[in-house]
Amino acid sequence: MPVSGPYGVGEFARCSAIASAALERWPQASVHFLLSRHAPYIAKVPFPVTRLPASATFHSAEVIEFMRRWRPDVVIFDNAGRTAQLEAAQRLGARLVFISSRPRQRRRAFRLAWMRLLDEHWIAYPKLIAGGLGLIERLKLTLLRRPAVRYLDVIMARAANSTTTSASAAGPAVSGGNDVVVVPGGGTGHPGAEDAAQKFLAAARGLAAAGFATTFVGPTGDAGEPSNAASSARLACTASLPQADLAALMRSARLVIVNGGSTLLQAIACGAACVAAPIAGDQLERIRACAAAGVAVEAAPQAADLEAQARRLLEDEPARAALAQRAAALGLADGVEVALNALESLRRRS
Repeated sequence: MPVSGPYGVGEFARCSAIASAALERWPQASVHFLLSRHAPYIAKVPFPVTRLPASATFHSAEVIEFMRRWRPDVVIFDNAGRTAQLEAAQRLGARLVFISSRPRQRRRAFRLAWMRLLDEHWIAYPKLIAGGLGLIERLKLTLLRRPAVRYLDVIMARAANSTTTSASAAGPAVSGGNDVVVVPGGGTGHPGAEDAAQKFLAAARGLAAAGFATTFVGPTGDAGEPSNAASSARLACTASLPQADLAALMRSARLVIVNGGSTLLQAIACGAACVAAPIAGDQLERIRACAAAGVAVEAAPQAADLEAQARRLLEDEPARAALAQRAAALGLADGVEVALNALESLRRRS
């Protein structure tokens, strides 16, 4: 049950990567998603799904009735859920996992009432961004001796899960040899940043016109192809790539331009030098934490600044290389493997 609605895809992408990997490890398992019918990806969900009028958090009656009928062994709430839902799942004998990616949700998971219900609390980001456990959090864990708390660090889908055209088959510009890869995000129109993808695209065009081989991965809207020959020769656009192929593309690039969502951490985990700009309210703090650690450069979500920050690094090879080296040295954990190991632990305890 990832939080879901008309904007954003991060929670679903995280749960989808974990679900796909779980099915690979345990082929006889069954997976079911409860999602808002208004989620922008709803028509393409590759799992059985129950469509709700809004996020599962707001529909306890439907959620509890579904669990009563389906009787899950494990329920994963990703930034979603109500106490009544958790209590109902526990009464049915399910193990409970809560994923928090924001301070508010983390505080909810550390309420004593929830800690008594949860078996696992997965913090979606590395300590660099989310912060280590505070004194009160540690005291509560000592008192209750539950739940197990784990940091997922970064979620990267496995190559075996790629179901669309691979990067290597998408043409020379998409398969490698890029100076710059630009990934604005899913294009789901975060309020106040509805035109963010077009700003990233404009920056990509500017870099291509300046002579840098550039790949743009994201929605181009009605903008069509690059308008001049110099840009067109050096700019490749693709609407989307499987996550494993996108990771390979980012590893091969000299520089990656991203928003402050999960793709930023994926790029850092790939050892890429990153320029990042916020397109949603919770992203600026995340970007600044990465910038303070010296593993990303902050830019304003405007085409001119995105291009300027990128060109500064591309034209200063020692600075660009040092940024990439610090990113690689972080050694972020594979969050999918962390999640699978935790699920295996729950399975053994069942």
